[in-house]
Amino acid sequence: MSQSENESETEVVAVTKHGQATIPKRFREKLGIEAPGTVRFREREDGVVVEAIRSPSEMRGFAARHDSDSDRPATEILREKREQDRNERDRREPDD
Repeated sequence: MSQSENESETEVVAVTKHGQATIPKRFREKLGIEAPGTVRFREREDGVVVEAIRSPSEMRGFAARHDSDSDRPATEILREKREQDRNERDRREPDD
């Protein structure tokens, strides 16, 4: 990767004494992070991954779209959805 390409993918932000940093808008948009919202930091051998976490209202919308699952416990539906999301994420990530 050339120097200019590398610089276009970086941005410097301040970290407060409380450990807080603002995620730049272009990265929030790219990662699908809503504000206010929640993110997960996951450490890997090649660095740290930041992932958006869906809000409870988004998950309610997910459950409502799957009428055939209405008789199943929400925890079971969410567990399956998390597994699907994990599998999709693992397919997108390069092998370690």
